[in-house]
Amino acid sequence: MADAAAPTARSVPSAKSLLDGFMRGEMGLAIGVVGIIVLLILPVPPVLLDVLLAVSLTGSVLILMTAVLIKRPLEFTSFPTVLLVATLYRLGLNVASTRLILGHGQEGTGGAGAVIEAFGHLMMQGNFVIGVIIFIILVVVNFMVVTKGSGRIAEVAARFTLDSMPGKQMAIDADLSTGLIDQEQAKLRRKELEQESTFFGAMDGASKFVKGDAIAGLIITGINIVGGIIIGVVQHKIPIGEAASSYTIMTIGDGLVSQIPALIISIAAGMVVSKAGVEGSADKALMTQLGMNPAGLGMVSASSGIIALIPGMPILPFAALAIGAGALAYKRVQDAKKPKPIDLSDMDAAAGAPAEAEEEPISASLAIDDVKIELGYGLLTLINDLDGRKLTDQIRALRKTLAGEFGFIMPPVRILDNMRLSNQGYAIRIKEMEAGAGEVRLGSLMAMDPRGGQVELPGEHVREPAFGLPATWITDDLREEATFRGYTVVDPATVLTTHLTEILKENMADLLSYAEVQKLLKELPEAQQKLVADLIPGTVTATTVQRVLQSLLKERVSIRDLPQILEGVGEAAPHTASVTQLVEQVRARLARQLCWANRGDDGALPIITLSADWEQAFAEALIGPGDDKQLALPPSRLQDFIRGVRDSFERAALAGEAPVLLTSPGVRPYVRSIIERFRGQTVVMSQNEIHPRARLKTVGMV
Repeated sequence: MADAAAPTARSVPSAKSLLDGFMRGEMGLAIGVVGIIVLLILPVPPVLLDVLLAVSLTGSVLILMTAVLIKRPLEFTSFPTVLLVATLYRLGLNVASTRLILGHGQEGTGGAGAVIEAFGHLMMQGNFVIGVIIFIILVVVNFMVVTKGSGRIAEVAARFTLDSMPGKQMAIDADLSTGLIDQEQAKLRRKELEQESTFFGAMDGASKFVKGDAIAGLIITGINIVGGIIIGVVQHKIPIGEAASSYTIMTIGDGLVSQIPALIISIAAGMVVSKAGVEGSADKALMTQLGMNPAGLGMVSASSGIIALIPGMPILPFAALAIGAGALAYKRVQDAKKPKPIDLSDMDAAAGAPAEAEEEPISASLAIDDVKIELGYGLLTLINDLDGRKLTDQIRALRKTLAGEFGFIMPPVRILDNMRLSNQGYAIRIKEMEAGAGEVRLGSLMAMDPRGGQVELPGEHVREPAFGLPATWITDDLREEATFRGYTVVDPATVLTTHLTEILKENMADLLSYAEVQKLLKELPEAQQKLVADLIPGTVTATTVQRVLQSLLKERVSIRDLPQILEGVGEAAPHTASVTQLVEQVRARLARQLCWANRGDDGALPIITLSADWEQAFAEALIGPGDDKQLALPPSRLQDFIRGVRDSFERAALAGEAPVLLTSPGVRPYVRSIIERFRGQTVVMSQNEIHPRARLKTVGMV
């Protein structure tokens, strides 16, 4: 019994959800569309047809008023859908009225309803030739003038909107990178830009609905007149004159009651698409731009006055226009002479901000962009959607990834065009200095062999800009074959972003400014603020903390665990003022993090150890008092060491390992200072930085 009752219990929420959907308009729209289809199939009584025609007329007026009063076209983005529904609705009414005209025309002009009869008598004035001519004129005005013009405007607007998208996207990205707008404002602008292109594209297609509606109206009218006369004369034995008069009145009335709403909606479409670039409602825009020039109004007044004096012309209307235009011109002249009232609130606002007309101060030219990408002219489309991957989106994701990996937010990346670069070239600048450059090929894909060999596919053989590996630009149709051979395939935007990633990692120490350090300290949790207060400035200065963090980042060590780093600094600072020794103490504190970050695929930490001979050689080469020791190794010994490091790490790489170099704590900083000059990506760790739980795997010795 419980199982049988379950469906009934579940049906109540379903019915309620349907009712809620109807109240929100979702089901109402669905039922309306189904109703239009029903009009095409089932007969409609004349009384109901009168109601539906009245809805068509008043609905078209509502659409026109909405189009007139909106301030921007994007406020009426549903207009293409409205145009489609209204056109289908009118065609459904045409089919329903045609069925009544042909089926009940023998009953008289009221056989298709009172609305059609009233329109027929009103327009024809007892002469059906007049009604036919007026109907044809309305169709021509709608089809040849209003619809064709608004369709052309929509077509051109759609084309120019799409062509201008790269420049507008560049402007948005430039404003975002310079701080004029934030991420939310940039997101809103991009959304509006996308809506604008979609809207004008949809309007370009939607104008074809009205064009087809006008053609259908002409065909339906001709069918109704000819078919009605044949039915009336042949089937109902009505005299041909009476049949022609009766069926023509109803047909023309039906055509007019359909074409007038169509004409109104066509005018609304023209109002919407012609408002591109005009702010404010139509009446304010027109009055502001047409009625504010005294000289133009004066010419209108003079012209109307001259026409009024021409013999045979009616004096009253032209004299009234001349007087009205002249009075308005005089008023505009007097308004221009009056001093404008001063708004104190505007003065206060102006006091706090420089006037827009003022020239940009020279000091603004001293500002330096921390990170900047310059693109050749041919690469400007990279900021748009390129195979589903936008460069700006990739850079945003990169900044987020680096923030999570290294513990601080990279500065914004400014994207500019540079006509001095090659067409498909780019340059990456750090603090205005070029840090990297390269070229990509739009429309092609870069294929690379993960093993470092040359790609055996037809294409342009180049060097990958980030790591210098052999690579080949291939066409898109070779993607599957390249993937099948095990090659890595990336698009041009990813090539550029990867290059940017490596450059940012190499320059992270320079990008960590004093202000950024202060921001990191302030954003620590409340529980850690006491640690900051005890440490800075009593024990060390904020500048010292900055130098410690920069030293860690220089070796690509994450500073995300900032409390642990501060604890290490606080522990060592009372005993030494050397930044080098502070860094070594902090690294020992970060042993777990260092071992985890450099572990291999099997979970073990692969190491290459420094032999006892080299340990002794480095220890004996350290000269200087206290913590200010310097390395003084003979050049020949340095060359032997460099050769040994290269050989050991190349053998490990051939075995598929990415080991770290393990040294004693006393010589680690000096060994690293040598290795970073020829093998910067190599990690050098001391024995103090090996966590007790780390599993080691020795793969070689220097």
